[in-house]
Amino acid sequence: MPKMIFVNLPVEDVAKSTAFYEAIGCVKDARFSNERASAMHYSDTISFMLLGHDFYRTFTPKQIIDAKTTSGALIALSFDSRAEVDAITEAAIAAGGREAHDPEDMGFMYSRAFEDPDGHGFGPFWMDVAAMPSA
Repeated sequence: MPKMIFVNLPVEDVAKSTAFYEAIGCVKDARFSNERASAMHYSDTISFMLLGHDFYRTFTPKQIIDAKTTSGALIALSFDSRAEVDAITEAAIAAGGREAHDPEDMGFMYSRAFEDPDGHGFGPFWMDVAAMPSA
């Protein structure tokens, strides 16, 4: 079995967040989804678990942060081209997300940033490792 990553995210509105993640290319797994949570597959090995606050609280006694005002994590997503970076960012904005900063172009690397409706931060990027400047 390949190693997998499940990113558990607390969300205010499971249905609204599910629609957002579908709009950026994730696929809902109905086997692990209900009104309290949605399992959203980003790839064969990475899934976002969108957990309503009440359900999220069953996993941790810690306070749930407001990701719109407090940063808890930034999730970087790699892509094969600048166009794919632009496409997911534009899809996120159209689906109710927010662009977090202007595009950054370093020549060998291009990145953008967006937040989902709950404020969770994503940094889609493309990088040409062969064109990276030497240290």
